Amino acid sequence: MDRRIRVLVGKPGLDGHDRGAKVVAAALRDAGMEVIYTGLHQTPEMIVEAAVQEDVDVVALSVLSGAHLTVFPRVRALLEERGAGHKLLTGGGIIPDEDIEMLKQKGVGRLFGPGTNTSDIVEYIREWARTHAHSEG
Repeated sequence: MDRRIRVLVGKPGLDGHDRGAKVVAAALRDAGMEVIYTGLHQTPEMIVEAAVQEDVDVVALSVLSGAHLTVFPRVRALLEERGAGHKLLTGGGIIPDEDIEMLKQKGVGRLFGPGTNTSDIVEYIREWARTHAHSEG
């Protein structure tokens, strides 16, 4: 990639717990990535609009509400509709293993649970960027 990796960290839904999202956002910034944090209570539509407007490479969602089977596929579909289906959709939260596999089959990248070392998230995004660098524009 010719520029810094741009990541949007989104916190969809009514869940008001964003400490983990802020920790991940800070770790990504410390690793040299540009990070846009949308704040609490975002709709999938708001998250995708911000991702398109900010021309991010990665959309990372923090979902602790149990709505992961709805939110991740909705964001993926909206990204596709907006011509941004090539962007990495990843994230984390409290997500059962069987749901992780289901989401992976629907085009969601790796998902991270509580206690994940932030360096694992940084390396995953860097590796994705290395193998998916695009020449747009």
